[in-house]
Amino acid sequence: MLHIIIRPFNELSTHELYAILQLRSAVFVVEQDCVYQDLDGKDQIAMHVLGIKNNNIIAYTRVFKPGDYLEYASVGRVVVAKTERNNKYGYDIMNASISAIEKEFKETTIKISAQAYLKGFYNTIGFKQIGEEYLEDNIPHISMIKD
Repeated sequence: MLHIIIRPFNELSTHELYAILQLRSAVFVVEQDCVYQDLDGKDQIAMHVLGIKNNNIIAYTRVFKPGDYLEYASVGRVVVAKTERNNKYGYDIMNASISAIEKEFKETTIKISAQAYLKGFYNTIGFKQIGEEYLEDNIPHISMIKD
């Protein structure tokens, strides 16, 4: 079972922040072999959605109100630890993120920049592709929207 915690940046403990950055680095930099600037100055304005299992952060997203990242509310840095993906925690962390946007920001339209290979996953939770595929950090991405 995944325990969800939602916190603004200034309420994250140093241990939580370290675990978040370690998870993001393990997946986005090491596993996906992508050198990019993860620390983009946006964590400070995001709400952070932590998925915790056995006292470890194994799933994570950050959510933004409209205008803070994209023109609509958005979800980014969606990540699940490689060893936990067979448990379908991606659905849990995304559903918690959608609920957080609805509750915290009173928004229902959500836009994401998704890695193209995850289109089917995002389709199952209500996102639809808009526009053409593009490269972001040398990885194929698509814009998707849920309203």
